[in-house]
Amino acid sequence: EQRIYAELLQKLYEQQNNRLEKLYEEKKDNLEYITSWVHEIKTPIAASHLIIENGVGKPAEDVLASLKEELSKIEVQVEQVLYNSRADEFAKDYMISEVGLEEVVKAVVKKHANTFICKKIGVDILCADIEIISDRKWLFYIIDQILANSLKYTKADGRITIRGILKDNEKQLVIEDNGIGIRQEDIARVFDRGFTGQTGRQNQKATGMGLYLARKLARKLGHDISMQSACDEYTRVTIHFPRLIDYFNVTKM
Repeated sequence: EQRIYAELLQKLYEQQNNRLEKLYEEKKDNLEYITSWVHEIKTPIAASHLIIENGVGKPAEDVLASLKEELSKIEVQVEQVLYNSRADEFAKDYMISEVGLEEVVKAVVKKHANTFICKKIGVDILCADIEIISDRKWLFYIIDQILANSLKYTKADGRITIRGILKDNEKQLVIEDNGIGIRQEDIARVFDRGFTGQTGRQNQKATGMGLYLARKLARKLGHDISMQSACDEYTRVTIHFPRLIDYFNVTKM
């Protein structure tokens, strides 16, 4: 009996230790994320101050357009930290229904209209009459993170194409840009938490959370995300919507 009790106590001790280590790692990751997030959000705030200080004598429309661009960047960062804090309580805040892809895509593009205009980036939307089963709010956020990433790394006068594809076993939403691309050795890790890659480090614009959150939420909805890219040529991100999914079990993922 004493040996059995000792073994049980040892197992309980190991389980508790594992839980504590997991909590410690999560706390460490969150602290690192918040630190990088603070540095990230300080950039558009500082830029806004400079725009105001240097805006004397310039057309009001130009100053307001520049300020709106910086405010959009702040909004993206604030939304990211909010969704990150709510991701673990996903099961309490989602509603599955039929969603028209074109409607959601156009809403996301409209949100970033000022960036498209300022960088003179063209956009093609080719996903009419495609409906999928998802949560509209969370899907909006997933597409928003992917599009924001494309805009961030697409140069002025570039182009982004968003198209829906019907296949036998799934529907797809493909977001492709002709931006700076991603190195092959980084593609396998772009969805890892906190990973910025060579592109993010060179441009100092990445926290490594956008794509991580996008795929995490997509998988909770029963979707998935994949990526193909070539340096200085293109980046293609695909959201996969399998036709047959048990949506009652998606929160277990």
